[in-house]
Amino acid sequence: MKTSDDLRSLLERIDHKGYPAYKDTRGSYRFGGYTLHIDHVQGDPFASPSKVSISISGRNAGFPSRLFDLPHKRIALQDYLTRVFGRKLESYNFKAKGSGKSGLISVSRCGQEILERTALSIHPESGDISVHFEIGFPARGRTIAAFELIKILFDFLPECVLSSFYYKKLNAGALEDVLSLAEDQKYIRDQLPKLNLCAFVADGSVLPRESGVSSRPMRQAVAFHSPDSLKVTLNLPHRGPLSGMGIPKGITLIVGGGYHGKSTLLKALELGVYNHIRNDGREYVITDDTAVKLRAEDGRSIKNTDISLFINNLPNGKDTVSFSTEDASGSTSQAANVIESMEAGTSLFLIDEDTSATNFMIRDELMQRVVHRDHEPITPFIERVRGLYEDHGISSVIVAGSSGAYFQVADHILQMDRYMPKEITDFAKEESKAFPPVTLPNEKPDSPSFHRVVKPSRTSPKNGRNKIKTLGKDAFQINKETVDLRYAEQICDSEQTTALAYALLYAQLHLIDGKRDLCQIAEELLALINDKGLAAILDSGYVKSNLAMPRRQEIHAAFNRFRKL
Repeated sequence: MKTSDDLRSLLERIDHKGYPAYKDTRGSYRFGGYTLHIDHVQGDPFASPSKVSISISGRNAGFPSRLFDLPHKRIALQDYLTRVFGRKLESYNFKAKGSGKSGLISVSRCGQEILERTALSIHPESGDISVHFEIGFPARGRTIAAFELIKILFDFLPECVLSSFYYKKLNAGALEDVLSLAEDQKYIRDQLPKLNLCAFVADGSVLPRESGVSSRPMRQAVAFHSPDSLKVTLNLPHRGPLSGMGIPKGITLIVGGGYHGKSTLLKALELGVYNHIRNDGREYVITDDTAVKLRAEDGRSIKNTDISLFINNLPNGKDTVSFSTEDASGSTSQAANVIESMEAGTSLFLIDEDTSATNFMIRDELMQRVVHRDHEPITPFIERVRGLYEDHGISSVIVAGSSGAYFQVADHILQMDRYMPKEITDFAKEESKAFPPVTLPNEKPDSPSFHRVVKPSRTSPKNGRNKIKTLGKDAFQINKETVDLRYAEQICDSEQTTALAYALLYAQLHLIDGKRDLCQIAEELLALINDKGLAAILDSGYVKSNLAMPRRQEIHAAFNRFRKL
């Protein structure tokens, strides 16, 4: 292996040459305590930055194995080290000068959620650390500025590496706090099914966010406090006793006036499928990690989905057991989202009436009298929600502000009053007796079929190369096909969207054969990732630094929105 001196000599030789001469730096170089890998060199100073990585042996890094011996600990430690490294790099960003992206040094910017990323990985047995990030190789115009890169690689980077990835150099108390929080969060998540709960919201949690574009906690916000009737106290391994609201399995209705916190609570539950960092305000908001936010999604495509649980006897005679459309209505799309979420293995639906199709959610008694059931192809969700729980084990948490029809079918009813929850189940049930009861179908419906064989795509680029582009959290493109994920609202990071693009492309190239169904393909993808890491889905000579782990539910969502399949 080449040494750092070899790299310095090479850089000095190519100074002032044309930018393509930087390609000669590709390779691995041994520095003191770590190895630097220059994996991919950008074509010019205005192109995407060069991809570099460092590897540190577990022996040199020195982290005790108890900090990463279990997946939840390892992911929390990886996340913490990525944040530490990112802050160190920020202090040197663009201090090396030049044109274009010269001097840029960046690693994944982690949000409030703790995710597994390709940016940094720790081997679960050896403790070896691998870090992937980007550097803008400096230039003057399009001429190499080698001594600016020497500053980055020999002055800035060693300082960042030394203060980020060596156990003895880090704050031991902060590391222990990361470990303790991860173990406490895992304990709460493990307790949910044992206590027959689908979610837990700790007293003192801060649920409102700073703004619509910021996920940081709102300052001086009202802290959450559980109603006594739903209060649960858990004895966490590190924090000790912690009280909060346990949401029981079944059907829970959240009501209240506008701007009183109904949707804020639901949003916290949506993202409670992920663990959050300390001081986020939602670090002890823990939701069943299979939960899916359901909503209407006008215009989405649907392929061979059995929506007959909700839609039957269409006037045009179209089959709803294997239903397809390129432009679904609000009610049809929400019906498909229910079935596809069931297919993905969810145990909890999260629904806000504001983003739902009204005719999918409810048909009141007067409408049923005027338009008889036999003339209405849509069976509303209110008539199926009880069966979904009793027959399929799927609970529902529903936010409602305009219709009281769900009072009659709910097991628990919460009223949000100035961001404080009150249980009003008995009162609401008593009041609902004065209104006509919900009429339910006499016959029990058939269970939906989930056997959907995915056909291979017939389209491929002429040059055999596939181009992927990520459009924030909202969408990605594979070649010219755009997959719209705006309404897969539990995607919390654009790196998850990028990972979904590569996962779908990998499946298209290696798994979709016209014989496997969607569930089999998703399971094989997850098994591959769990066995070999996220990098296994990359068809690349190097590990890309910008992938974050999506859930099974989002993998299914991406497949279901890819029109080429």
